[in-house]
Amino acid sequence: MDGDSSIKKAYEAILSGDFEQAILHFEEAIALDPTNGAAYYKCSITCARSGKWQKALQYAEQAVSLNPELIEYQFHLENVKAKALVIEAEGILSNSPARTEEAVAMLLEASRLDPLNIEALLMLGAAYATLSRYDEAVVCARDAVRLEPEHSAARRMFADMSRRSRILRTKSGRTKRKRNR
Repeated sequence: MDGDSSIKKAYEAILSGDFEQAILHFEEAIALDPTNGAAYYKCSITCARSGKWQKALQYAEQAVSLNPELIEYQFHLENVKAKALVIEAEGILSNSPARTEEAVAMLLEASRLDPLNIEALLMLGAAYATLSRYDEAVVCARDAVRLEPEHSAARRMFADMSRRSRILRTKSGRTKRKRNR
């Protein structure tokens, strides 16, 4: 058996909806030809679609190391890295006590790697809100709304953070007004 026939079997498994079997066939193709960057890339995509982000990351890194000139491999790697950072940041934020500043740094990097990752923007906005950094939360929410104008959570966050930011600015810049009696 050769790598190409394993890849064909992987595609057949994908078409039948069996992603676990597809991953096994891609891994078989990789074992048969460890220098085939395309097999690593395809396996990474399948792992990502199956939510196996650490495995997807490993295969994407290997694909890029074998074929650094292929932009689509690099682009995929950046998207997988961004998703892995979002997952890690989510874990950090759910721990007690949350290490919010650390999560913010991860989410900023995730947004840099994948500017279209709305999940990273929303989580970053929520983290900023936790730190009472409402102006930055507004920017994240606004960017999320620009990406998906009908996204209800993004719209709610934008409205809420805008309101909080205005209130904070009003309180910090307010002088005592005389009442008109």
